[in-house]
Amino acid sequence: MQRCPYIYLDISRLIARAGSVVPTGIDRIEFEYADYLLRHGAGRVTFVAISPLGTIVPLPFDRAENFIRMTEKVWQGQHALCRDVRGAARRMVQKAMFGGAFRPEAAQGYDKPVYLLLSHHHLNRPASIERFLQRQGACLVPMVHDLIPIEYPEYARPREPARHEARMNTVLALARGVIVPSQVVADSLTRYARHKRNGLPIRVVTHGVVEGAACTPAAGNPHPYFVCLGTIEPRKNHLLLLNLWRAMVECNGANNVPHLVLVGRRGWENENILDMIERCPALQGVVRECNGQSDPEVAALLLGARGLLFPSFAEGYGLPLSEALKLDVPAVCSDIPVFHEIAGKAATYVDPLDGMGWRRAIEDLMTGSIDDHRPGRKLATAKLFSWPRQVREGLSFIEDLYGSGELHERCP
Repeated sequence: MQRCPYIYLDISRLIARAGSVVPTGIDRIEFEYADYLLRHGAGRVTFVAISPLGTIVPLPFDRAENFIRMTEKVWQGQHALCRDVRGAARRMVQKAMFGGAFRPEAAQGYDKPVYLLLSHHHLNRPASIERFLQRQGACLVPMVHDLIPIEYPEYARPREPARHEARMNTVLALARGVIVPSQVVADSLTRYARHKRNGLPIRVVTHGVVEGAACTPAAGNPHPYFVCLGTIEPRKNHLLLLNLWRAMVECNGANNVPHLVLVGRRGWENENILDMIERCPALQGVVRECNGQSDPEVAALLLGARGLLFPSFAEGYGLPLSEALKLDVPAVCSDIPVFHEIAGKAATYVDPLDGMGWRRAIEDLMTGSIDDHRPGRKLATAKLFSWPRQVREGLSFIEDLYGSGELHERCP
């Protein structure tokens, strides 16, 4: 027997988002684990996904590998492949649905297998997960990204707090260990679990940053600009920036104000935000949305910006912050614990309600050369690690659970 467990890696989130040209943070995480295991552990992984029938099914390896590689190409800018990726995902799941349940032959040479679920995609379907665990003799190790819908229900869709409680209850009932991206999330999960499950192993594994090829600042942006990167929804606090930009235009004139580029798809409960973007006269030609950029295009936008603005009220992590700092781009972010945990001394922190503080920080970044404001040596205090290193850290947690005997204990 091998001294590490076999991995069933769930890629349901990537399948549900098949053909999307811009990955969300969770898309990126699921992909990076899949990519690492394809490169370094193909003999110890089977990809799985939940089917339309509600069953979790093993996917044909060659089809899953092809789907993952096509997804990567789309994110790199080959948008003509979007339809092909969606078709490949559909056919792969259909074939798996009618292929029958099986335990891969390769899994026989390994100890207790692990079902690794890196998204919250179907944690609110405990019966489906439990059936799969029993059928494959596997243990659940999920990643919990945050408890924001429970702790801050005002930022979630109306039904989301109850749905997220169901997800967390599945974790507490079935998981042998949990990966979280920050100490902030570890503390939140510990508080939530204290009356329901004591002693649940939790490991903080910060997210990685993409080690992409060198790129140059985006062309065609002669006017100075800032970037706000993230889904357009109330929790991200776009309204603060939009109101600031309107005030700056009314005070100084549109020609004397930097532009604001909003990078991210439109989310939910965002009518007031969209009304300002689309209908506020002062913002026309000054604020623009970009929601179809590839990974290299987003990196180029960041490189050419005066800085990243990240005024969120709450986050479980904050990949845009680490991605900007990796490129040595100045960042102004909310003064909340998780951002200090990520960036250390390498960012400027402002309370998310302090409009004048944000304006002063923006105006400061507009003075002198942009090179005068880059984090530079301060980056030594930030938690910026490559994705392969962080995936290895996540997998080592699973191996530690095996070594401690946790995977061989009876499920809670």
